[in-house]
Amino acid sequence: MSQHLRAMLLPELTALLEELGQPAFRARQLYGWLHRPVRSYDEMTNLPRSLRRILEERYPLTPPDVVRRQESRLDGTVKYLWRLADGNCVETVLMRYKYGNTVCVSTEVGCPMGCAFCASTLGGLVRRLEPQEILDQVLFTQLDAGEPVSHVVLMGIGEPLDNFDSVLRFLALVNSPEGMNLSMRHISLSTCGLAPKIDALAEKKLQLTLSVSLHAPSDEVRDQIMPVNRAYPLEALMGACRRYFAATNRRISFEYAMIRDVNDRPEQAKELLELLRGLPAHVNLIPLNRVAESPLAPSTKPAVARFQAILEAGGLPATVRRTLGGDIDASCGQLRRKYTQENGGSLDPGCGRNASAGDSE
Repeated sequence: MSQHLRAMLLPELTALLEELGQPAFRARQLYGWLHRPVRSYDEMTNLPRSLRRILEERYPLTPPDVVRRQESRLDGTVKYLWRLADGNCVETVLMRYKYGNTVCVSTEVGCPMGCAFCASTLGGLVRRLEPQEILDQVLFTQLDAGEPVSHVVLMGIGEPLDNFDSVLRFLALVNSPEGMNLSMRHISLSTCGLAPKIDALAEKKLQLTLSVSLHAPSDEVRDQIMPVNRAYPLEALMGACRRYFAATNRRISFEYAMIRDVNDRPEQAKELLELLRGLPAHVNLIPLNRVAESPLAPSTKPAVARFQAILEAGGLPATVRRTLGGDIDASCGQLRRKYTQENGGSLDPGCGRNASAGDSE
């Protein structure tokens, strides 16, 4: 059992408070407070002062601090750079839609996957986040916005399935009826293709949306831009995806970053049709965000439109993702990397004492 109270489920918290000689109803009171963006036990005014002092001494809260906040003048998207208790930093994005507010959370400090088009992975992995550190991103973003959050996507910095246990605990926490009570159908989890972990996730039969970062219709191309494909090539990945659908009956979303002269040719659209044939799926075509350290360039609008038309003509639903926050470094890892560079390659006390290893995503 985690010793951070925000990472505990209600039965665990109840057992802990019983050990402290507290009645069961105190656990429900405390659990409710822990699923609000409180920074101190002193805010929990319906708990006895003596209990608050014990909790503060034994189980200190570790809320994140905002290092930077950038709001788009174009669409209201807000990007946060949070400093964690150990000084490392992660990014969170608040996206406003007609149906409600979505928070995109990070699951790791840095990323070990090495995808050629992603800023998050340039410095490698520093560490994996704890469940409460993922939950805090939702709670404190909601506090700052002053608006409720209705959807969560695990598509920020890091590979969620590389942090499997913490992510599962976070999902249980955010889904908890006594907490935020967020429906699993309002949660999307993105993976670059860790086939064994997709199988492990399928066993849980969660009703979230699995989003697979595909980005290429062949092993030849995917090997070049996604090192994970060398460990789990398309045959293994697609096998896991088909088993996932069979276990959950949930349609899979496939992410496809449109990269000029790499994966955007008409014949590659036809290859993609064959790859996904027979699998209930949806394809998100994503205009590539430029990363200064990468030579990869976004596809032209006509190339994207042509690619989409071929997919749809073949019976595969495909949409072009609307770009949000283009004026605020909204692509994963860009704000954190920019902050690092402005601080001479190392962040202030800081945002990352391990800057050389992972603060330049």
